Amino acid sequence: MLSEKDLITINTQFSSGAVRNKSSLQFALAQTYRSKYWFKSMCLLARAITIDHIFEDGNKRTAAAVIMACLDMNRYDYNPDKVAEVVLAIAKKSVKDLNKIGRMIKNAIKEP
Repeated sequence: MLSEKDLITINTQFSSGAVRNKSSLQFALAQTYRSKYWFKSMCLLARAITIDHIFEDGNKRTAAAVIMACLDMNRYDYNPDKVAEVVLAIAKKSVKDLNKIGRMIKNAIKEP
């Protein structure tokens, strides 16, 4: 899974990489390290970045990039535009339920 350094590096593609909510970042990472399911960890990171505004700027873009990086690492084909729509929907509706976020992300994955 992705580390704190990885997440900051991803955010620097869109912003300064400055962490605004360190406790939320550390909590999300601790939860991902305890989980043996990468998909759940990806959903948790996406939620934390999008809802908790971990970074000073570029949170939605960072969350989308994190989702795409996780899907790439696990060799899933996806529609980047749909990933962006998912992140916008999470932010707009303040979706906190990991199962719902997972279902939303699955809609962005292309069928084999």
